[in-house]
Amino acid sequence: MRKTILFLFCTLLFISCGNKKANQPANQPIDNIAVSFAKGFSIRSFENYKEVTVFSPWKNGEVYATYFLVNDETAEVPADGVKVKIPLESLAVASVTHLEFLSLLNEVGTITGICNPKLVYNKAVQQRFSEGKIADLGDSFSINVEKTMVLKPQALMMSGYNQADANAQRIQQAGIPVIYNNEWMETSLLGRAEWIKFVGAFYDKSEQADSIFRDIETRYNEMKSKVLQVDKKPRIMTGSNFRGTWYMPSGRSFMSELFKDAGADYFYANDTTSGSLPLNVEVALKNFSDTDIWLNCNYSTMAELISADSKHMLFRPVKENRVYNFNKRLLPSTANDFWESAVARPDLLLGDVIAILHPKILPDWEFVYTEQLK
Repeated sequence: MRKTILFLFCTLLFISCGNKKANQPANQPIDNIAVSFAKGFSIRSFENYKEVTVFSPWKNGEVYATYFLVNDETAEVPADGVKVKIPLESLAVASVTHLEFLSLLNEVGTITGICNPKLVYNKAVQQRFSEGKIADLGDSFSINVEKTMVLKPQALMMSGYNQADANAQRIQQAGIPVIYNNEWMETSLLGRAEWIKFVGAFYDKSEQADSIFRDIETRYNEMKSKVLQVDKKPRIMTGSNFRGTWYMPSGRSFMSELFKDAGADYFYANDTTSGSLPLNVEVALKNFSDTDIWLNCNYSTMAELISADSKHMLFRPVKENRVYNFNKRLLPSTANDFWESAVARPDLLLGDVIAILHPKILPDWEFVYTEQLK
């Protein structure tokens, strides 16, 4: 009797385990690429493809786009996404904020079209454009669809927004995958920089992208740690007065994080909103007139700053000549490398700000993006 019961028990256990295995999804991910800071994407590896998911920054929990990256175009992939053959051999780029990722991965040579070429700072991209190897695709907010279709890039990389883009839809319908790189919606500097892993996946360079990012992260955190024990945090003001409105970073913005990590005392550091805070000049004077340093002032000289609005003279940093912009790499064409390479190199940007606020910590630092108004 006991042998019979034991036999039945083992048989049921075997059937149960077999059913459980049969009920499991056949296509399980082999590996997940670690994403530590960025909130906007994930990468999972499957046997025959990689799944790259872009999450909506505007609707929590919703997927903005899904891509299935394959080395073999005949590989079967799920139907709820866009199949992309990798590594990419040609790419149209709508935003200059994506160029440094491509540069760090040594893939500038794959760029065949770009929007707003006059805003490009990268010398290699400028050179290829002047040689006719990169086409002008018009404005990034109104890309030239017909020219893009004639160019036939393997994909178009652009920023996504909280509304449908009719031009992007037409390009996608023409068989050109639209890759949405939403680094601009990240609230942390390292989060933005980590999108190099997103770009690297489309070039089959995930290991290289991870290595590049780890080096940047290490340098960033090493400098950040140098200011943790500073005795005094200089009070700062930031931004510029534009037609009576002063836009300052909110507490949950990457600029606010930059100031915190650099050892600054910023009035809105504890603000809980994201984006920018539109202030009138009176509020700016009330909260910032007695600060120590003015950062990210969008003027080139003190004369230009004062000429724009005489009220600027009421701020202490103007009186004491302690005003800095992020225009050191500004070209006559208005291309500014602060908006380009600094996206992927927050370590360099942090070094600039620390060198201003705490010069004894980085005494030999050479400014990359920053210069003092004179």
